[in-house]
Amino acid sequence: MIKLKQIQFDENIYDTIRKNIRKYRKLKNMTSAELAEIVGLSHEFIRQIQSDKAGYNFSVKTFYKISVALGVSLDALIEKNSD
Repeated sequence: MIKLKQIQFDENIYDTIRKNIRKYRKLKNMTSAELAEIVGLSHEFIRQIQSDKAGYNFSVKTFYKISVALGVSLDALIEKNSD
C-alpha cells in the first residue's frame, strides 16, 4: 500500500491573495484607483478585494488580470509568506 503525503492547504487563501495584492501594488507605487483603471474594474471593487472585511468576491479572471497589471505571477499572489 502506498502512503500518501498529507497536503497542507492555505485555509485563508483569499486573505493571502488580498495581502499580496496590496504588497505588490505598493511596491509598484500604484494606487488602488490606478490598478482599477488598468484592469477595467471600479475603484470601489478593487478596494473591496483588498479589504480584510470583504467577502470572497473575485473571480479567477479578475485574479489573473490583477497579476498581469502588477507584473507578478499568479504564484506570487498566492504565496503564503511573501511579506
